[in-house]
Amino acid sequence: MQAPDPTSAPREFLLHLLDVAVARAQPSHCLPAFLPAPPKGRTLVLGAGKGAGAMAHAVEAAWPADAPLSGLVVTRYGHTPARPAGVTPRIEVVEAAHPVPDAAGMQAAEHLLALTGGLTADDLVLCLISGGGSALLTLPAEGLSLEDKQRINRQLLASGAGIHEMNALRKHLSRIKGGRLAAACGPAQVLTLAISDVPGDDLAVIASGPTVADESTCAEALAIARRYGIELPAPVTAALESGALETPKPGDALFARHSARLIAAPRQSLEAAASAVRAAGLAAHILSDEIEGESREIGKMHAALARAVAHGQGAFEKPCVILSGGETTVTLGPVAPGVQPGRGGRASEFCMGLAQALQGQAGVWGLAADTDGIDGVEDNAGALVTPDTLARAESRKLTVLEYMARHDAYGFFEALDDLVVTGPTHTNVNDFRAILVT
Repeated sequence: MQAPDPTSAPREFLLHLLDVAVARAQPSHCLPAFLPAPPKGRTLVLGAGKGAGAMAHAVEAAWPADAPLSGLVVTRYGHTPARPAGVTPRIEVVEAAHPVPDAAGMQAAEHLLALTGGLTADDLVLCLISGGGSALLTLPAEGLSLEDKQRINRQLLASGAGIHEMNALRKHLSRIKGGRLAAACGPAQVLTLAISDVPGDDLAVIASGPTVADESTCAEALAIARRYGIELPAPVTAALESGALETPKPGDALFARHSARLIAAPRQSLEAAASAVRAAGLAAHILSDEIEGESREIGKMHAALARAVAHGQGAFEKPCVILSGGETTVTLGPVAPGVQPGRGGRASEFCMGLAQALQGQAGVWGLAADTDGIDGVEDNAGALVTPDTLARAESRKLTVLEYMARHDAYGFFEALDDLVVTGPTHTNVNDFRAILVT
């Protein structure tokens, strides 16, 4: 990709960096090298996540035409890409709701689990996992209804809980997560190929680890529910207290024929973007791919660093690009009476915090986006911040603090024509942030 000039076209340059980061994590680029030789028996493909459709197509394109191949993956509504020309459909791709599960996701999980019946030691299960799989692959534990799972998911999303905490609870409330799918695949060999969307790239956390041993416990899951005020049915609380909903643990014999490989991760996409920055003649600095915390506060932290660099007082020298990734959170508090709740996701909320703290700093541009192309539940991937963001907002009688108070990042940046809209990208390596200081 030809990079726009960062000095004359800073917005376009930041959008180019996002494109580079996303391209690095495309299944067609990163998956084929991890595929094993076909087994003596048949190959069953199972999977879930926002990238699952593209991952399935990548397997179909690379798998020998004369080798048995079948299976089912579930992805988010609207996230199934067109099959590449000439690729024979052999893996079924179905769609379901995210981030709150629906009946289609539960039916897909039931079907997927049923496909494991009759597997032999000569067979291979390829499990394709990417971010979003936890909501898409929903199969409530005994004592829980789909409505219960939907309510719990909504409460978790609004609670400010971190992804590790959310998934520790989700695993113990499921019949398929937390290694339980691996248990159902025995005695076949299982190979999990995963695209990471979590800080630390823990395979047990991505999509709540359906084929990976779980170190968390029922007691920890119950403590998380109580910490964030998550309401559980009394029988489920009792089952957590007794340990009846415990997940398979490391060292369990059921994982003896299971291996897992990380095929794409946030760090790799940040490194790809950094290479593009350097190719354009600027210095690139990756802060971390594991940044967590309240979105707007992380935005303010990035703003403080960028302002210091702009004033010649920071750890970095301008011109440069500061890159970071991870998974921030937005804690939704009560909305004041008469105030309309806002719209937006964590990337756009980060940008509001960034813009408010930059205070129109000259020479600083910023972009934050979710690499799956969807920021929360909206149609944008994220937003852009420019040196005149606040001035343009003021000219339109928009007050950033008012929009922050009701978490309306979408409304704020839509009015400024600064939303980043990519559509579904068919992969997911979490948040991507780039701050350009000229």
